[in-house]
Amino acid sequence: MRSSHSLDAVAVTFDDGRLVGDAGLVLPATLAQHLGLRELFDDHVDLGDAAGHANVGHKAMTLIHSALAGGDSIDDCDALRAGSTQSVLGHGVLAPSTLGTFLRSFTYGHARQLDKVAARLLERAFAAGAGPGDAAVTIDVDSSICVRHEVARLRAGSQKGGPTHVVTSAA
Repeated sequence: MRSSHSLDAVAVTFDDGRLVGDAGLVLPATLAQHLGLRELFDDHVDLGDAAGHANVGHKAMTLIHSALAGGDSIDDCDALRAGSTQSVLGHGVLAPSTLGTFLRSFTYGHARQLDKVAARLLERAFAAGAGPGDAAVTIDVDSSICVRHEVARLRAGSQKGGPTHVVTSAA
């Protein structure tokens, strides 16, 4: 379902030297809206009956925009709820507690759903002219998900155990 609001009509004016908002998000928000990124999340990510299953697109976009604004924790997403940021971003901006529940709803199996979102987004971007045209392109995305095993070894001959050496290898 497409939003009835278009970010194309947003005008940004920097006429106050004290402005420090997230106006830099207007460009990625507009691009995401034109490519239908929120709708891709809504269409391809199904969390079943998990507690965070509702409004997947809004939650994913909140996390993406927070990361683009420099957020490095769920609590940093709360900064996007200030003022009229929600109207500039073109999607609902949800609370950090809601986002935490959302993220905890994901399981290993949801990685393929996110891969599908990424593939469809790339297709749409290339169709819109972001691709290389007729030139060849190689996209090397390593989406391998490997179980990591840690083996602790104690130094031989030590009564107290000595220092622990951790050996990590991919399974």
